[in-house]
Amino acid sequence: MSVVTKNHQHQLIFTTINEIHETSEYKNNNNIKNNFNLQHEIRKEMIIANKNLTKDQKSQMIKLLIKTHDHNKIIFNEGIKRICENCQEECLATLYCEYCIRNYLETKFSNWTSENNDVDDLIQKCQIESISPNKIIEWIPYDNLQNVKLLTGGIYSADWVTGYYEIWDSKKQQLERSKTKKVILKRLENVENANKSWFEEAKSCFNTSNKWNSLVKYYGITKDQSGYMLVMKELDMNLRNYLQSHKLTWKEVIKITQDIICALLRIHEENIIHKNLHSRNILFLKYKDQWQIGDLGFCGPSDKSLGNIYGTLPYLAPEVITEREHNFSSDIYSLGMLMWEISSRYPPFANYEHGDCNFINDIINDMRPEIIPGTPLEYKELMKQCWDADPMKRPNIFILKDKINEMMNKVQQTADDYTNINLMNDCSVNSINRSFNSKVHDVVDLCEQRNIIKGKSFLH
Repeated sequence: MSVVTKNHQHQLIFTTINEIHETSEYKNNNNIKNNFNLQHEIRKEMIIANKNLTKDQKSQMIKLLIKTHDHNKIIFNEGIKRICENCQEECLATLYCEYCIRNYLETKFSNWTSENNDVDDLIQKCQIESISPNKIIEWIPYDNLQNVKLLTGGIYSADWVTGYYEIWDSKKQQLERSKTKKVILKRLENVENANKSWFEEAKSCFNTSNKWNSLVKYYGITKDQSGYMLVMKELDMNLRNYLQSHKLTWKEVIKITQDIICALLRIHEENIIHKNLHSRNILFLKYKDQWQIGDLGFCGPSDKSLGNIYGTLPYLAPEVITEREHNFSSDIYSLGMLMWEISSRYPPFANYEHGDCNFINDIINDMRPEIIPGTPLEYKELMKQCWDADPMKRPNIFILKDKINEMMNKVQQTADDYTNINLMNDCSVNSINRSFNSKVHDVVDLCEQRNIIKGKSFLH
């Protein structure tokens, strides 16, 4: 099956499921909200009853539903269990056995190596916690990657010729791979010098990204002559490029923001701080009409100095600059900047020289982007709360989820009242690509002429 055909089928499936979610039978059933088992049964019944679908389409949709349900059962450790006929373990999945997959992967440990014991150990630990056939972290030999092309600093596209693990063959008792897959490679710096905490964080980020579908999927690690690289799923477009080429309604603005908040919720629920949210690592998956968060973990070089901070300065919270430490509230600040960017189609502080100490001083002294005219009051107030100078006054991700859901419900009920956003000149929007890259910033070096900013010393 071609990629186009497969994506078309997936798009049809997700469109149908979204239509089910909008039916009164589904929306008005209060028992559904926190019961994914009931959600699964109702979706299945409504697909079977749908007269507009062919028998083959129904079969494909139900198979995908079961696949998703298996995934959720293992994530939440909930649902009907069965005894696997092969390993005799009590498993949750129905299309495969999670224990058989883990055992199979463990028997293959001796067949591969990264030539770095710590990297091998990281991948092996991830594999023995695998939850589904298509969500497995691997060591990927560089020879299996072809047509490697540089996209931007440290980021490449490539063809993974052997493809990723996709399904579990119960008869053969082995994992089967997909066909050639387009992937993205991201350069990792100084992995050889990484400490224990870096590898622990890497394991957590790998497992989290493959646990939740609102996060960009990692496939594993590879290595070329210059060093190690992450291998991850290729999506259709990043948010920065999307905003340059699309006119938005307020409903679309709120939908994009809602997707980002839902993804960040998953990250914070796992007790992980993203540390580097910006519009180039918010990525669009077209067939699902979904925005996902990418670049989870692996923020900067693995051996970066404690005196440095890493990230894109316009999105960094003031306390990250002064204290050189990220927290959950600093992610919320970055979200506030993204909310402004989505509403304006313009990166925050695009006309400032980001390496200039005066710019950093202005950020710490409460400079924020000017809110565009016509921004809905609820959106504006939520955005301002997110970028509040006091981290304690910023809403947490759970409050944000409730607020953005309320906003979306209101927009859906009064859609005709929301007109297109007043757009800035396209030429000016397209001219601001040059300096919005994440990098290590030595704050002491940036501000050596200004030791005290708002009462905080950078020279500890």
